[in-house]
Amino acid sequence: MTGSDIPSSFRLAYVPGVTPTKWVRVWHERLPDTPLELVQATAADAPGLLADGGADAGLVRLPVDRDVLAAIPLYTETTVVVIPKDHVATAAEEVSLAELADEVVLHPLDDVLGWETLPGRPAVERPATTADAIELVAAGVGVLLVPQSLARLHHRKDLTYRPVPETPESRVALSWPQADEAPDLVEEFIGIVRGRTVNSTRGRATTPQRPTAKAKEKAKGKRAGTGGGARHKPAAGRKPSSGGRAGGQSGKRGKPRGR
Repeated sequence: MTGSDIPSSFRLAYVPGVTPTKWVRVWHERLPDTPLELVQATAADAPGLLADGGADAGLVRLPVDRDVLAAIPLYTETTVVVIPKDHVATAAEEVSLAELADEVVLHPLDDVLGWETLPGRPAVERPATTADAIELVAAGVGVLLVPQSLARLHHRKDLTYRPVPETPESRVALSWPQADEAPDLVEEFIGIVRGRTVNSTRGRATTPQRPTAKAKEKAKGKRAGTGGGARHKPAAGRKPSSGGRAGGQSGKRGKPRGR
């Protein structure tokens, strides 16, 4: 952005579990005159919000429709099982899917893991939200598999969680509406999440400039040590050498030494 750009606001959507704080802080440091507005959205609603222009960019969960939205994957989350603190599984550092075979595994309607086959035994009905499922876990009804960030978001003193390998994982991405070229403010935020410094380029291609004839001549002169091709004048009071011996005899031959 240049100093002539008119500051405008930037709307950033984000889904539950994603924490944009560190990137927002860098934004305020680099673009103090451009307000950043945070727009909270559910994982299911975020893609539609971006497509309809409700936000300029968003931190969303993949997948998204790549014909509608561009996306840069940022990181993949560990899947964990949320369990009561007195659950037998707390004795281990991680839990396998086989160990959940006899458990009632809750499957909320806002699930973001995209299971093909849910492990364990199904609940009588699906909770409406992850928050509702957390309450059921606390009540001893079942256990819940979620990305680790959601387990942290819904933290309770009577619950804990353990990683579960070999499960579907949730990927978080920065996304924005498809266009031939991302808007300037979106490019600014892309640079921030990718860790670019304030002085680095934003990655857009630029056309290299060809050197002019004058610049070529000057460079040629520097390589030859002539300062651009100009001849050196002899120092004042001295005559140019005519090719005689060193010592300045000006072409006169010396007398032969006696034998």
